[in-house]
Amino acid sequence: MFHTVLIANRGEIALRVARTCRELGLRVAAVYSTEDRDSAVVRFADQAVCVGPGPARHSYLYLPAIMEAARQTGADAVHPGYGFLSEQPDFAEACAAAGLTFVGPPAGVIDQLGDKSTARAAMAEAGLPLLPGTIEPVADAEAVAKVAADIGYPVIVKAVAGGGGRGMQVVNDPDDLPRQYREIRSTAQSLFGDDRVYVERYLPAARHVEVQVLCDQHGNGLHLGQRDCSVQRRRQKIIEESPAPGLPPEVVEQMGGAAVRGLLAAGYVGAGTVEFLVDDQQRFYFMEVNCRIQVEHPVTEMTHGIDIVREQLRIAAGERIAATQQELAARGWAIECRINAEDPTRDFMPTPGALTTLDFPGGPFVRVDTAAVAGGRISAAYDPLLAKIAVWAPDRPQAISRMRRALSELVVEGPGVSTNRDFLLTALDHPLFVAGTHDTSLVERLNSQPREEQ
Repeated sequence: MFHTVLIANRGEIALRVARTCRELGLRVAAVYSTEDRDSAVVRFADQAVCVGPGPARHSYLYLPAIMEAARQTGADAVHPGYGFLSEQPDFAEACAAAGLTFVGPPAGVIDQLGDKSTARAAMAEAGLPLLPGTIEPVADAEAVAKVAADIGYPVIVKAVAGGGGRGMQVVNDPDDLPRQYREIRSTAQSLFGDDRVYVERYLPAARHVEVQVLCDQHGNGLHLGQRDCSVQRRRQKIIEESPAPGLPPEVVEQMGGAAVRGLLAAGYVGAGTVEFLVDDQQRFYFMEVNCRIQVEHPVTEMTHGIDIVREQLRIAAGERIAATQQELAARGWAIECRINAEDPTRDFMPTPGALTTLDFPGGPFVRVDTAAVAGGRISAAYDPLLAKIAVWAPDRPQAISRMRRALSELVVEGPGVSTNRDFLLTALDHPLFVAGTHDTSLVERLNSQPREEQ
């Protein structure tokens, strides 16, 4: 195992990784921007290094500063968390060149699977089903129009380098296609420095289901069940649960096997997630691979009793996966809600500001992942995620009830600060969610209702 792990991230995920490192007896090194100088992980770490000013491009995304922090702290491993540099092959390559262990897949694997076009090609070769569309990027608007006419509207145009719900555009009308194609290419170039796009059929009422996979350096792989992430705003998840409700056992088995098969074929090492869309006939289609730990990993940890960060570190150190697929069994039901500092009545606009009062829920089988404290503040420079509240119960109805209770205990106050707590409670009470028959259109349904009905 390692001596010192540099955590190249911030907020709740940095603190969460640091805690597992401490439990393993590893020295914790943190990085921080000037905006985060008083953050929880800075206080928790054995050593912390400032990597620049508040804007992420000058700090958490500035590779030379992160590598210098690793040198200063004597780190022998780097955990990237999620977001920022976590899926940048250049970062993994720089770590390897500096003699540091990158806690994640090899740079070549990140490069292949982070590119949606090559990822789709690799997964198709491994036998995973794809939605009708293109595998190679489309060359121009005329090519997009031809593909769309062949597969039928609506279609979705996606950035090859996109992720996190960004860099995609649904097209319902052929007349709108040229303009929207130009807009998505421009957006992709601005966000990712890569304007290539591909096209696939859009499923307006699909479920978003993902499979957590672990692969070691010895060719072993297994999955830790599925998570349903269908409750999304602007294609970013806000409620996740494990297992996914209503999936037939044979679909669960097929999806899990396909995810493991695909990642092993790609030479994957570490914890990764294979994301699928599931249609109303329970047919599943490969969507993308996330080459990192996911925000929603707590629900899998709660149903499987496995610390995924610990497994990431063990695998990175060259150890074998300790269990076999046959030995793993999920128990009970877990639900996670992302508490964001945002205003759902204003299209989920972020509401940064000082936190004067902050009370999180407790009680049996309630987990809160956060780095926020009363007296601190939500910065406008970063994602508005304030906390993740996860609950476990023996079955889904009890888990929903427990989450309602937990959210009712949450108190967040500060000048100008709003949260999505009440919106989450409304979503949990929606008949489709209660029945487990909801899909990715649920938030749109809620937003179309008059406020007095919510």
